[in-house]
Amino acid sequence: MRRKRRTKTGSRDSSADNQDVACLSHMLRLRFDKVGRLGLSFMMNSEFTNGLPWALMLLLALLLVRVVVTDLRSYTISNRLNLAIAALAPLYWWSIGLPVWPDVAMQVGLALTVFALFALLFAAGLMGGGDVKLAAALALWFAPTAMLNLVVIMSLAGGVLTLFVLMRHRRRKPAGRPQVPYGVAIAAGAWAILAERYLNHFA
Repeated sequence: MRRKRRTKTGSRDSSADNQDVACLSHMLRLRFDKVGRLGLSFMMNSEFTNGLPWALMLLLALLLVRVVVTDLRSYTISNRLNLAIAALAPLYWWSIGLPVWPDVAMQVGLALTVFALFALLFAAGLMGGGDVKLAAALALWFAPTAMLNLVVIMSLAGGVLTLFVLMRHRRRKPAGRPQVPYGVAIAAGAWAILAERYLNHFA
């Protein structure tokens, strides 16, 4: 009889333990569901979605600082930087609610067009490969009108930069052809468009 009582007591303890585990797992599941809902509501919060485009544009401006620094030091723009700029564009499209058709398709088409046109400059020896990729990556961020303004500003800044490099090259007379860090001019054009957006928003 004693063995039977011990068996019954052990089964009761085991059943109680199972209930405790089930209760604990249920509480954890509710807690994680609540955290998930809070995270989703935060992502859909208007303040978050309204602030995200500005945060992404600030990040773009900072990446362009890195572009200028590397181009001035080594006259090259790494593929990683260009890829990072291009990869952030779809997140920017989502943050501003850009429709897939026709707006996103237009941005992609604009980037391909810019790449093709700037590739001609690369073939003529007027621009580096990294500069071509940078211009195409930036075309994913800006509408055609803004991109045209960027090209105009880039051309003006590039002309001033080229004159400065030529004057410096003549004065120092180093061996080889003068190298123009054209990424600086491209970044200047992009900064001008970003600054214009910022000023227009708070005007």
